Amino acid sequence: MTGLRLDGKALSKQIEADLKERVQALLARNGGKVPVLAAILVGEDPASVTYVRMKGNDCRRVGMESVKVAMPEDSTTEQVLAEIDRLNADPNVQGILLQHPVPQQIDERACFDRIDLAKDVDGVTCLGFGRMAMGLPAYGSATPAGIMRLLDHYKIPLKGLRAVVVGRSPILGKPLAMMMMNEHATVTVCHSRTKDLPDVVREGEIVVGAVGKPEFIRGDWIRDGAVVIDAGYNPGNVGDVELSAVIERCSAYTPVPGGVGPMTRAMLIAQTLEAAEKAAA
Repeated sequence: MTGLRLDGKALSKQIEADLKERVQALLARNGGKVPVLAAILVGEDPASVTYVRMKGNDCRRVGMESVKVAMPEDSTTEQVLAEIDRLNADPNVQGILLQHPVPQQIDERACFDRIDLAKDVDGVTCLGFGRMAMGLPAYGSATPAGIMRLLDHYKIPLKGLRAVVVGRSPILGKPLAMMMMNEHATVTVCHSRTKDLPDVVREGEIVVGAVGKPEFIRGDWIRDGAVVIDAGYNPGNVGDVELSAVIERCSAYTPVPGGVGPMTRAMLIAQTLEAAEKAAA
């Protein structure tokens, strides 16, 4: 048995085609006001610079605009907060992204939580997380939202299944666990203090790698027939799961690259457009 390939790259292209039509419909009724995503980039981390550029390209492909707000590496928390305040007050900006990680001297959580809920299209605020967890309207963190969209597209039901999420990041592991519980999965979240990790992972009918370490989750930890979601991306084009050891045994899997990554960016753009549609209503 070879697992079903959950092709995030292909699905993201379908989503982009739909977004392009929605952008044109929005422009027709709002006088041609183009939706804008503002991306704050503090410093010149090469990976962050590349990611912000890719998000800008994504916006332009569907007819939206991305504005990069570049700040010096030595910026203070107060300076970043002031920039966020300016963008919150700008009616021409519908979405705000603070590219992370930020330099060590900046209080990242304080900056995330300064973003207006209506413009929190990356799903990073505590308020947005709480509302999402309670099943109330809010934009979900982009990567977990992309994973849920991918599972839904391939008709992989979560109800009653045991899911194991390895990693408890506030923008990935934790929100994904809440989203899966809202779809009636039984969820275990593993972390650096989890005892007997391989045995816990073997319980998972769905296993999510979200730990940020290359091939940390070994193939023999994963049961036959499991759905494997690899949300990691590490040097050498490898994820957090030893995928080569499970592709022939799992029921479905996300490739690396081409699985979760494209869905993250697609959901960020989709949620920015949704914010623009709400602002124009």
